[in-house]
Amino acid sequence: MQISGALLFQLGALLAAIAVLGSVARRFALSPIPVYLLAGLSLGKGGFWPVAAAGEFIMTGAPIGIVLLLLTLGLEFSAAEFASSMRHHLPSAGVDVVLNAAPGAVAGWLLGLNGVAILALAGVTYISSSGVIARLLEDLRRLGNRETPAVLSVLVLEDFAMAAYLPLFAVLAAGGSWLQAVAGMLVAVSALVAAFAASFHWGHHFGRLVAHSDSEQLLLRVLGIALMVAALAESLHASAAVGAFLVGLTLTGDTADRARTVLGPLRDLFAAIFFLAIGLQVDPQELLPMLPVALILAVVTAATKVATGGLAARRDGVARRGQLRAGTALIARGEFSLIIIGLVGASIPEVAALATSYVFVMAIAGPVLARFTGGPLPEGAGPAT
Repeated sequence: MQISGALLFQLGALLAAIAVLGSVARRFALSPIPVYLLAGLSLGKGGFWPVAAAGEFIMTGAPIGIVLLLLTLGLEFSAAEFASSMRHHLPSAGVDVVLNAAPGAVAGWLLGLNGVAILALAGVTYISSSGVIARLLEDLRRLGNRETPAVLSVLVLEDFAMAAYLPLFAVLAAGGSWLQAVAGMLVAVSALVAAFAASFHWGHHFGRLVAHSDSEQLLLRVLGIALMVAALAESLHASAAVGAFLVGLTLTGDTADRARTVLGPLRDLFAAIFFLAIGLQVDPQELLPMLPVALILAVVTAATKVATGGLAARRDGVARRGQLRAGTALIARGEFSLIIIGLVGASIPEVAALATSYVFVMAIAGPVLARFTGGPLPEGAGPAT
């Protein structure tokens, strides 16, 4: 086996550098997510230090990061509890679509863009980043907070919406017909509903299947199945994140506790790689021309996401401070928006430029605003109220 010295050196230096930067961020009680994003931006397209060898590994590892983030998040809840929460928050999901897709659509209309471009911007402003928010909730030690089930219900319902949106949009962006687009959408949504029903009704069999006293066996079984389910979800134009989350929901009790323990270090490594990958995909020169418009759009949609999260948390009887925490937790945009940008990048460059600037602003601002509107807990403290 031939070992690439360039890969090992670049990756090692990069991980060491973000370890130092992340440590500095934590000393100021900040999530390291914005630091990782900026590190990726400085090293990617147009960056000051090309990392071609490490870049290939990072782009390959990024999907594993999103799978691990949502898998471990799903381990915090049971399928029955979460199904009940999702049903309860269907009205919140409707408000979410109206409040957060509308600003992107209006911006596209004001810029004189065509229907496909307007649909693209609506999707970019609507969908929050499951990956960024999953890591953020862990960083701020909010997984046990009363508002967190509401936040997660909104996220998963958004991912369900994306299962309909992405097949539809991908066909239309490629010049396909509405009939083809609707057919692809129906297949994806049906598959995701079937997967959720299977997780809810027969998930306990999966728990018995993967349970093992040996930690290595448990790690290999859970991660192997999670990756396959995530791949199946992607092949059906659904969400790998939702697929991984459903796998996590099926595990409960001691098996879930042990799975969280063995997956934790691996999740932390690949989560950092996932955030680096977001930065690596962005050319800093693309951010500047549309930055003023992106900032206006960011302010508007940050406010609408706060309203969305506040409404969802209020339905769960959460106090005003918890409502604000829920709203700011939902601000960050990320992986889904980048997928939409990729679908329109070549054909509608002005949309790609605006959306890229917007996503990067929101991916950085979201964790910072979440920190300062709720604050992290001291080490060893229990969940906030």
